Amino acid sequence: MKNNIIKLAVIASATMLAACGGSNDNSPKLANFSLGVSDAPVNGALSVMVCFNKVELTGNGLGKQSFTIGSDTEAAAANDKCRDANGNVIANSRGIDLLLLDGAKSEALISGAKFAAGNYGQLRLAIAEGSYVVQEDGLKVPLRVPSNELKLGGVTLSAGGTFNYTLEFDLRKAMVNPVGQPGYLLKPRGLRLVDNSEIGHLTGQVAEGLLINNSCTVAPVDVLRPVATVYLYQGADRPLAELSDNGGVNVYQSYASTNVYFDGVSEYHYSIGYIDADTYTAAVSCDIIDDPEQADDITFLQAENVIINANATPVQLDFTP
Repeated sequence: MKNNIIKLAVIASATMLAACGGSNDNSPKLANFSLGVSDAPVNGALSVMVCFNKVELTGNGLGKQSFTIGSDTEAAAANDKCRDANGNVIANSRGIDLLLLDGAKSEALISGAKFAAGNYGQLRLAIAEGSYVVQEDGLKVPLRVPSNELKLGGVTLSAGGTFNYTLEFDLRKAMVNPVGQPGYLLKPRGLRLVDNSEIGHLTGQVAEGLLINNSCTVAPVDVLRPVATVYLYQGADRPLAELSDNGGVNVYQSYASTNVYFDGVSEYHYSIGYIDADTYTAAVSCDIIDDPEQADDITFLQAENVIINANATPVQLDFTP
C-alpha cells in the first residue's frame, strides 16, 4: 500500500518516541475499510461504463488518504476497459459496467485497506477519462463527470473496526442527457454511500393481472425493455397523490427507483439493493419515462408498506391486483 506522506510522518514520530523510551500511545490507530459499487438500472442504455481511478478520504486532521487503482494492493486491479480517443488504455483505471450490478450485486474498488481511524468529512472518487454509455441503438457516446470527481458524504472509522461500504448508483437520478451537450453527464445526486452493516435489499414481482388491468405493457418481445417501475419512499402510508417522480416537487421525494422486467416466460421482476434499514412506502407505476431534470406525469397504481432490516437476505414484496 502506498502510504500517505502525513501518515508516514505520524508513524515515524511514534517510532522515535518508542526508541527513546517514551510512550508509543501516539501511534496511529487504524481501521479496515472496504468499498464496493452497485447500481439500479436506467432506461435507454445497454451499458454504462464508469472508469474509476482513485478513492480518497479527506479530513480527520491527517490530510488526504488515497488509494489508486492498479497501484495499491488493496485497490482493485486496473483493466483495459477505459481508453483514450486514440484507443490507448488509460493507466490506473478500472472500467465497471454499472448495469451488470443491479440489486444486491456489487464490485469491489477497495478491499481491506488500512485507514487511520477517525471522522472523515468526505469520500471522493476520482474518475478517469474514457467513461461511456452504449445506447439501445448501439451507439457509444461519452459519459462525463463534473471535474472528473464524485464527492460524497463522510464516514466514521473507529479504531480496530472493520467497515464495508457500498456506493449505490441510482442512474435514474444521477445520469442525465443535457440538451446541446455531447453524450451523458453523471451527477452525484442519486448516489447513496451506505454502511453494509446497516442496509438491506428489496426484491419482488408485479402481477401480470395488475399490469393488464391498467393497460400496461405485458410480455414484450425484448425482455431488456422495462414494463413498469417501482419507487421507494421513506416512511409508511405515503399517499399516492403526494409521491414525486425523480425530478418532481411533490411532498415525498423518492429514495430510490428501479425498473420492472419481464422474464420471458410469465413473471415480472424488480429489485432495489443497498437500502438503509427503515420503513418505506413502495409504489408501482406503468410509466417508465422519468427525466431527473424535470417533473414528469407519473401515475402510481398501488403502494405497499415495507420494512427493510439490516440483513443480507432480500425482503420480498409483490404487487398483486
